[in-house]
Amino acid sequence: MIIIRTPAEMRDWSLAARATGSTIGFVPTMGALHEGHASLLRAAAAQNDKAVASIFVNPTQFAPNEDFAAYPRTFDADRAMCEEAGIGVIYAPDANALYPEGYATYVNVEKVSAGLCGASRPIFFRGVATVVAKLFNTVLPHRAYFGQKDAQQCAVIRRMTRDLDFGVEIVEMPTVREADGLAMSSRNRYLTPEERQQALAISRGLFKARAMMEGGERDSLVLVNAVRNEMDALNIDYVELVDANTIEPLARATGRVLLAAAAWVGKARLIDNIQYEVPEQ
Repeated sequence: MIIIRTPAEMRDWSLAARATGSTIGFVPTMGALHEGHASLLRAAAAQNDKAVASIFVNPTQFAPNEDFAAYPRTFDADRAMCEEAGIGVIYAPDANALYPEGYATYVNVEKVSAGLCGASRPIFFRGVATVVAKLFNTVLPHRAYFGQKDAQQCAVIRRMTRDLDFGVEIVEMPTVREADGLAMSSRNRYLTPEERQQALAISRGLFKARAMMEGGERDSLVLVNAVRNEMDALNIDYVELVDANTIEPLARATGRVLLAAAAWVGKARLIDNIQYEVPEQ
């Protein structure tokens, strides 16, 4: 296992790997890894000659009132999971290495970042797009792996990668869930046992709405209300039905849709979604 700490060293390693004809698979993470991350790590290792994971809690995607300082940092456990999954290199830079004094350049991906999480966390996707762009420029991957639980993030990264000609294949992997349906998240560790039970209302509502779409329901308001009714006891941030590619709100389910929800459960803000391809009539 190689641990790399600086952008220059990471780029040198990647250029050397590419010079031999090796393909590089990349999994960007903020650490606090769980089985959802492990599925991405294993895929990157299996589908490429070399596999790299980054572990970096990115300060530019956190607002001042958010949980940057409290975000779990578990590097030793993360390193063990990466090694077990077949990752050969961990890129774990210091914040000062990525954002030196006087840093002033950011990536804004318009439209797809405006709604859902972008509405309640206005700097979030600017920070995500910026750090992923910097990581792509340093790791130089052929493929990068993301989980569908962060569906809007995937849409932002897809658009940025296309618009800025990164030439990186974006591979989206299915959401990994606990046996009871709760979407795996690093923030789940914030939950008390009682709050964890309450959090199941999110996936329960989404699964109910998916069954309704499978049964022919297409009205956005009906589907959203079905989810909201299940989540009634939670502090709901949003529940919305949107186009899965553009993240634009839909009045009716058509094409590939994303039904997404976010809510506060205790001190944890949890997100989840389902995607559904509406059959053509």
